[in-house]
Amino acid sequence: MDPIVNTNFTQVDWSEEVASAARQLISLAIREDVGDACDWTTRCLVPPEAQGSVAIVARQVGVVAGLTVVPLVLEEMGTLVEYRPAATDGDAIERGQTLATLSGSAADILTAERVFLNFLGRLSGIASLTRRYVDAVAGTRATVYDTRKTTPGWRMLEKYAVRCGGGLNHRLGLHRAVMIKDNHVALAAQEGLTLKHSIELVRENLATAGAKVEALEVEVDTLEQLEQVLAASPDIVLLDNMKLDELQRAVAMRDSLAPTVALEASGGVNLDTIGDIARTGVDRISVGALTHSAVALDVGLDWRGSPAAG
Repeated sequence: MDPIVNTNFTQVDWSEEVASAARQLISLAIREDVGDACDWTTRCLVPPEAQGSVAIVARQVGVVAGLTVVPLVLEEMGTLVEYRPAATDGDAIERGQTLATLSGSAADILTAERVFLNFLGRLSGIASLTRRYVDAVAGTRATVYDTRKTTPGWRMLEKYAVRCGGGLNHRLGLHRAVMIKDNHVALAAQEGLTLKHSIELVRENLATAGAKVEALEVEVDTLEQLEQVLAASPDIVLLDNMKLDELQRAVAMRDSLAPTVALEASGGVNLDTIGDIARTGVDRISVGALTHSAVALDVGLDWRGSPAAG
């Protein structure tokens, strides 16, 4: 991984919504690791009274996310372990850096180890990859967004990790925002609805239901479609798989016809292309790879002996 130079990101809020999602996953993780029995290796080899001290250590350069999950794991497992963080979620970290220390029951530490390291590795991998994308658009107006291409059940935590990396969250679910995608457009066309009419119908139905959503977004893949959509002034228009010159023309069209509408580029976005895409003047770039292709960051546990021995 390339060195990560941007460290000037604000601390990410750890909401009760994220914590609740974490607790559900933690419960499942413990159940699949311990089952309805126990950690037999530790039970057979480690005396119940044995004490230990360990450090959670980064094996790679990256951005940490998931430290806030560790005490929840320890709590859920009923451990007799003291947790002391040495870093904060969202921090840029170096190889060999101590992220936290734990001390107390050696058996409890050993049994909980893999559960909390799995959370840390997965979430830090997402945060680290996100930071690379964010760094790649530095100096432009574009911001990096995730998508709904998340691991089932992990969405809240994975989107939290994206924020730790400096990215922003697209809609958290179908219930939070309206996005008229290509298949919606195709089905609407069968009913004789234009893009403009589809947007008007959505607004009418939301008003009738008394529903409030975060945004109304429409996906287009041609400049002709964009011109139609801009006439209805949605909050966001997603420009799907457009070439660089098309994106530039789309920005000019938006600036002329509906300057308050945000433009989002999507499709064909990777670390090699995102800089050029950002320089076209789009406001947002959505990247599914942040969550569906991130590789876990290598995080390990270093044994430091008994607390008395230091």
